[in-house]
Amino acid sequence: MADTLYDVAIIGSGPAGYTAAIRAGQLGLSTALIEKDPYLGGTCLHVGCIPTKSLLFNAEVYDHVKDGPALGLENTAAVTVNWPSIQKRKQGIVDKHAKGLQFLMKKNKVTVITGYGKLSGPAKNGILTVEVDGKDGKSTVTAKNVILSTGSVARVLPGLKPDDRILTNIEVLSLDEIPKSLIVIGSGAVGVEFASIYKSFGTADVTILEMLPRYVPVEDEEVSKELMRVYRKRGINGFVNAKVENVERTKDGVAVTFTVDGKQQKLEAEKVLIAVGRAPRTENVGIEKTKIEVDRGFVKTDQFMRTAEPGIYAIGDIAAGYPQLAHSGAMEGIVAVTHIAGKPVKPVNVLRIPNATYCHPEIGSVGLTEAKAKELGYDVKVGKFPFTANSRASIVGQHEGFVKIVTDAQHGEILGVHIIGPTATELIAESVVALELECTAEELANIIHAHPTLSEAMLDAANAVFGMPINT
Repeated sequence: MADTLYDVAIIGSGPAGYTAAIRAGQLGLSTALIEKDPYLGGTCLHVGCIPTKSLLFNAEVYDHVKDGPALGLENTAAVTVNWPSIQKRKQGIVDKHAKGLQFLMKKNKVTVITGYGKLSGPAKNGILTVEVDGKDGKSTVTAKNVILSTGSVARVLPGLKPDDRILTNIEVLSLDEIPKSLIVIGSGAVGVEFASIYKSFGTADVTILEMLPRYVPVEDEEVSKELMRVYRKRGINGFVNAKVENVERTKDGVAVTFTVDGKQQKLEAEKVLIAVGRAPRTENVGIEKTKIEVDRGFVKTDQFMRTAEPGIYAIGDIAAGYPQLAHSGAMEGIVAVTHIAGKPVKPVNVLRIPNATYCHPEIGSVGLTEAKAKELGYDVKVGKFPFTANSRASIVGQHEGFVKIVTDAQHGEILGVHIIGPTATELIAESVVALELECTAEELANIIHAHPTLSEAMLDAANAVFGMPINT
């Protein structure tokens, strides 16, 4: 391998890494993709985004079936969950797309190297070396540029180790049975999604413990309030401002001790899911041998994803200042390899990266929250439209939630859009385009939306900015 000098070597094959590799191949760069696991796709494909959303889809279908009589469907009460079949379907989806990645690497002439990749230090005579520890021993890969895309791992509370009762995103995806009770520590995307999944599948007692004052704290405050309301309605219990003090195994499960408003409480459950965020995987990759600057484990980069070490880039979950989202990392990868190829490229704008949370109801958002826009000095004008007044929402039987548009009152420009409700993760795409094109609420209100569609809620929310929605 050392005899081949690649234009770019990429360490890590998650969404950021494999996207970078494919685009590099498309741009004619000789490319090596180094992956420590025997499969491509990283956390997202194997123990993250894809399997989780597979379970969420099954859960949503099951919820519709349970509501069968309201839909005119008889005998749906007899339908039961075949958990092994659900798990098998989930794994089939993962395997299919893992094979698809192998095909895409061959199609784009990317050399895949299996082994643990590690930087050996700065470039010598313009050439960087990556040390690879593989099953057949150690070797080296040389390249003119290296992209670090090593991903992240689930954070675990101090003193805890994952096992069959104390779970992270990995263990919770492969349970042999649906737990009778579940405590979820953390209400970010991972926490609220798994709370939704297992409540739908029949876990009788689901409780969320959130350290901050509200669920999904990165979202607009009204979205958080609505999710908490709907979750209470679904029977998902929760505590905010909850400081977890101890998690211990009991005879039959786990016990969690926590404090809310100075009062200590203790809950017991069959399982506990630790969903308190993800730590960048930047240890033991050779960073200390370079000029690369790190902040709390995250790698500092410029707008083209370059680190302080010439020729080395960083993308994905390890990149400082960017959200740990698959689609963000993928675009960062495109920016990095396009820059390496010497082509014009537009840097990633953090305010144009959509958030997508696939709990029920779904959440999609982009841009500034109302509070952040006010904090930045904007004279804010808001338009809001509830799905209860949307005809397609009535048809699909999902009335919870709303579309909220935050605008600059002076110029009318849309600053942010926040959706909670049916297919919010799909609907948000229109808003990303609107923000990218610096669209105003008036312009959005003049765009014809098909009827009956959920997307019409966007039209009504735009008109609501001016106090003139049609359907409320």
